[in-house]
Amino acid sequence: MLFVLTQVMFLLQEPVPISEPVEEEAGGIQLLLPHPDELIAGLLAFVIIFFFVWKWAAPALNKTLEARQAKIRAEYEAAEAAKVEAESLLGDYREQVAGAQDEATAIVDEARVAGEQVKADIVARAESEAEQIKSRAHDEILGERERVAGELRREVADLSITVAEKVVETNLDDDLQRQLVDRYIDELGGVH
Repeated sequence: MLFVLTQVMFLLQEPVPISEPVEEEAGGIQLLLPHPDELIAGLLAFVIIFFFVWKWAAPALNKTLEARQAKIRAEYEAAEAAKVEAESLLGDYREQVAGAQDEATAIVDEARVAGEQVKADIVARAESEAEQIKSRAHDEILGERERVAGELRREVADLSITVAEKVVETNLDDDLQRQLVDRYIDELGGVH
């Protein structure tokens, strides 16, 4: 391409006649300004390069930039989605921790209630057994009292008969004597 530009610049230049005298040194502002032929060749080269850049290089560059922009946008959206998911997981984790704490508290409360229930059952069972023991002991005491009272009655009856025989000196019938003694004890109120 550079070769084409140099050829175009060469063709655009006016041939310098040999017979003309070459100007001696130019001075002042003419040193800064390019020759009009060079200016036209440079401008033409700029337009050609600009056309090629505009036609082929700029679209390729735009495609590359758009692809990069799309990639960055996709990465950003993926990062945002990951952030939202992480926040969701963090919220779920916090809920699970709170639920676990509530569950642990509930388990402890249930254990405390169950312990108190077991304690109350044991106390009630112990009180019931104590009441049964007292009732049996009371029944045994009453039975023993009645047995002892019966024995005392027989002994008192036997002693009374013996004393009465000695006093009366006659021997009464055993059944008659027992009836007499029982009636006498009943009149006195008996021994209980």
